[in-house]
Amino acid sequence: MAHATPVIVGEPLTLEDVVRVARTHAPVGLGDAARQRVQATRSRVEAHLGPGEPLHYGINTGFGALAEVRIDDQKIRELQRNLVRSHACGVGAPLPTEDVRAMMLLRAQVLGLGRSGVRDVVIDTLCACLNAGVHPLVPQLGSVGASGDLAPLAHLALVLIGEGDAELRGETLTGAEALARAGIQPIVLQAKEGLCLINGTQTMTGIGANVLVRAERLARTADVIGALTVDALTDSRTAFDPRIHALRPFVGQQASARLLFDLLAGSQLLESHAQCGRVQDPYSLRCMPQVHGATRDTLEHVRKVLTIEVNAVTDNPLVFDDGEILSGGNFHGQPVAFVLDFLAIGVSELGNIAERRIEQLVNPVLSSGLPAFLAPRVGLDSGFMIAQVAAASLVTECKRLAVPASTDSIPSSANREDHVSMGTHAANKARAVVEHVETVLALELLCAAQGLDLRRPLRSSPALEAVHATVRARIPRLDEDRVLYPDIRTATELVRSGALLDAAAAHVALG
Repeated sequence: MAHATPVIVGEPLTLEDVVRVARTHAPVGLGDAARQRVQATRSRVEAHLGPGEPLHYGINTGFGALAEVRIDDQKIRELQRNLVRSHACGVGAPLPTEDVRAMMLLRAQVLGLGRSGVRDVVIDTLCACLNAGVHPLVPQLGSVGASGDLAPLAHLALVLIGEGDAELRGETLTGAEALARAGIQPIVLQAKEGLCLINGTQTMTGIGANVLVRAERLARTADVIGALTVDALTDSRTAFDPRIHALRPFVGQQASARLLFDLLAGSQLLESHAQCGRVQDPYSLRCMPQVHGATRDTLEHVRKVLTIEVNAVTDNPLVFDDGEILSGGNFHGQPVAFVLDFLAIGVSELGNIAERRIEQLVNPVLSSGLPAFLAPRVGLDSGFMIAQVAAASLVTECKRLAVPASTDSIPSSANREDHVSMGTHAANKARAVVEHVETVLALELLCAAQGLDLRRPLRSSPALEAVHATVRARIPRLDEDRVLYPDIRTATELVRSGALLDAAAAHVALG
């Protein structure tokens, strides 16, 4: 069901706008002021067509290493169509639909900013496809982030001209059939329009916007689940005292500490061991604000960069108000590649420290009196023994994926594109890391909820009891061994959906 408030391209967008279009199918349209800019810029492009005009890249020339080859005016349409066809060299499984929708929106946004030189019908057709649910099938691999995301964007453009493949209401169709069923006319590309559709960073940025919003939710959820573990282990909240964190004023650290401190307020479990004599808890518990907070600050930096990129012009060449057409390199994905690598590193550490908390819960040497592997019948039952192994496996995979892609480069296009960003590789890796860490935190959630059950009749804080009740509404406690993968799947859905945050938010400010 479409969101009632439309998203207007050609005007400033937020990352939340991108996610609304990507996930909730908010309607999209070109704004009136933006349409006037687009039409004015198009008239400047058309003024450079015709015999005797100097070479203008992408208007009357070939592309890449063929940029000095003049194209006859009668073959301009063929040139643009051939560009889209020849660049559609993506391979691998299709991108998730939400990422395709994000890149479609962002491509419309770039064109709507009025420096590219397309006709407004190109943008209207992109918006019509979004509104009708016509989603090009875009392979995940094939971009090196050189002249932006050439191959993925070419697959998007193919459908706009009635070629390629698309998905419509769950059915895979040819691009022509999908447009016909939706009542959308395919575009006949004019001068520069094929190049305008494939030149830019919209694949990596679209994936990045979706991943970032998930990661921001995950960082807050890590605090909630970590607090549940603190209480299950009868540890202390002293390390979260705001007075400590005022002396090291990182914004993310202070926000995480404040949330952890508030989540544990009123817990009988905390009170039960107030005089236990334990001086300090393990780092995986005591240092949650420092680690989780560093991830929060990392994600805030990612948000700033992606917000700039969402509203930036990354086409080439660019058309200016005085009619001059300038070639540059705004399509290069380095800023996005860097921060998406940084995102993967930051989120990977949420998983790394969570797996250590799982070990604290399942290891009887460390768990302050909980049975081995949280099994009610130790020996007969294995409990959560292999759940910890699954978490360790995912954390290991995250460490591999956190190795930066943006430090790599490989020349292409006859060495014309001799330095590339690998930004879409960084984006795909970041998505995989977030998915893995969602599952790692789900495994911690299962263990921490079991730990609280085993501490009864003592109760946790009101906020954490609400979180525990949310879990138990979907997943029963483990009274004897059972197949765990359905529980893991359900717990991952709870983490991913934000349901745990909603439960906690009824009692504390999440920050």
